[in-house]
Amino acid sequence: MIGKLTGIVDYIGADHVMIDVRGVGYIVHVSERTRMALPQRGEAISLYTDLLVREDLMQLFGFASLLEKEWYRLLISVQGIGAKAAMAILGTLGAEATGRAIALGDWNAIKAAPGVGPKTAQRVTMELKDKAPAAMALGGSLADAVLDTDDVGDSGEVIEAATPPARKPTPKPAPKANASAEAEALSALQNLGYSPSDAVGAVAQSAQDAPDADTATLIRAALKLLAPKG
Repeated sequence: MIGKLTGIVDYIGADHVMIDVRGVGYIVHVSERTRMALPQRGEAISLYTDLLVREDLMQLFGFASLLEKEWYRLLISVQGIGAKAAMAILGTLGAEATGRAIALGDWNAIKAAPGVGPKTAQRVTMELKDKAPAAMALGGSLADAVLDTDDVGDSGEVIEAATPPARKPTPKPAPKANASAEAEALSALQNLGYSPSDAVGAVAQSAQDAPDADTATLIRAALKLLAPKG
């Protein structure tokens, strides 16, 4: 299993990128959002990957974060969702928004992805809602997908920090979302005794209402949503 590739961008296609790893070119399919955040040709890149193997096909799919990869694996576990549909959902919503939509049961947001019908979207939200807390918890431990430029040489090999590279590429990292704050807020609510399903729903709603909120703000907002009404 190839879990991660680090190298140099050779070229970028409509839905994929070729990564040159020490002279070997790997074609990696990516979502639209990940493709838009890729560095330029000749620059360093590192993607988490998942290998799809069929009788007549082998394809690598690449992800800018572990969170995106985890949601991809969860999505393709749903009947009717293949790799193409999963990448369409992630390309339309992004990993964080996909998690929020599923946690809130917002199947209309999932349906916005090309090729995903209403019945399939409803199935996604129903089957994955209970798995959203575990996926959201990954947000607190995500690592940047693109390596520091001092650690990558022109051939894509990792070099010692004390050895200056012949050419210093400047990879463009993917936009950072508030996944860490959401994960920390979720953990705090569960420590207070709220069930994972209640906690993830409240945090998802709070994050949707205030995308730039920090952990403390998310916790306060979620507690208001969880407070008894009346």
